[in-house]
Amino acid sequence: MAVLVASGWIYQLVGAAGDCRRYPPPGRLIDIGGRRLHLYEVGQGRPVVFESGISATCLNWTTVQSQVARFARACSYDRASLGWSDPAGSRRTLTDMVEDLHTLLAAGGASTPVILVGHSFGGLLIRAYAVRYPHQVAGLVLVDPVSTAEWSNVAPARARMLAHGVMLARRGALLARLGVVRASVALLIRGGRKVPQGIARLTSGQGESVISRIVGEVRKMPPEVWPMIQAHWCLPKSFLGLADHLAELPAAAAEGNELALPSEIPITILSAATATPHETAERDSWIARSPHAKHIVAAMSGHWVHLDEPELVVQAIREMLELTGDAATAS
Repeated sequence: MAVLVASGWIYQLVGAAGDCRRYPPPGRLIDIGGRRLHLYEVGQGRPVVFESGISATCLNWTTVQSQVARFARACSYDRASLGWSDPAGSRRTLTDMVEDLHTLLAAGGASTPVILVGHSFGGLLIRAYAVRYPHQVAGLVLVDPVSTAEWSNVAPARARMLAHGVMLARRGALLARLGVVRASVALLIRGGRKVPQGIARLTSGQGESVISRIVGEVRKMPPEVWPMIQAHWCLPKSFLGLADHLAELPAAAAEGNELALPSEIPITILSAATATPHETAERDSWIARSPHAKHIVAAMSGHWVHLDEPELVVQAIREMLELTGDAATAS
């Protein structure tokens, strides 16, 4: 057993080193005080900053970012422990994550005010950012944002599900450290399914359904980013980052549930066609105080609106730039 564990550990170290050579960060690694976050920028003009969902990286915005770069300075980044960014080192609260982004943008030289675009959990983060730094935010685009009401008062069954998810993510980190995740992914790519399904049951409890769902979303992204996503999810830090985000979700949602956005900040919300009536009503309440607010249902989209209908997100950003005084830039 000791030999097997040592072999897996070495296999992981060698594989991770090879991934680092093959897939260097496309952007800059910026020190925010003893840790580095990865910031990727393309285009010129007012900064449009993309905030990803709970376990996603800057790669999740590849299609939208490339289009927005034609008329703005499109900026995506990886939160601590995800993508090319350094491990967090400690659990990050909602406030911590907001401060990480604020420090990153300042160190990266982003001019303010910025347009913030956030998907799912990222929608919660950019709302919190706008409340804390209202004069540095020109507008918000929320892409099927997470329900703070739903997650701030978690029912016992859902709390158990969340705790189970945290436990499984930490188990995934151990398996990644021992090379098991890397071996499983390699077998899956070669057409093998039994071993990867078994690993999926260990890390998720659901096997094939989890693999199919994740692969289905990844395949909506440009093919050139697939190997990078694979490389990231062979790293223990990605699973630990997911575990920390899941563990923080109820407290972050409770804090977000109390947020009152400044009325002067324009807001556009893009809801998935699968959004529940409760989610739709909650989002309507967020924009009730804003004189420049819009709520659009993406009729052809599931939760990942920016992957299903990227043109809707691009158009929302273009309109936000025009509304906030960058009409020439966005034309």
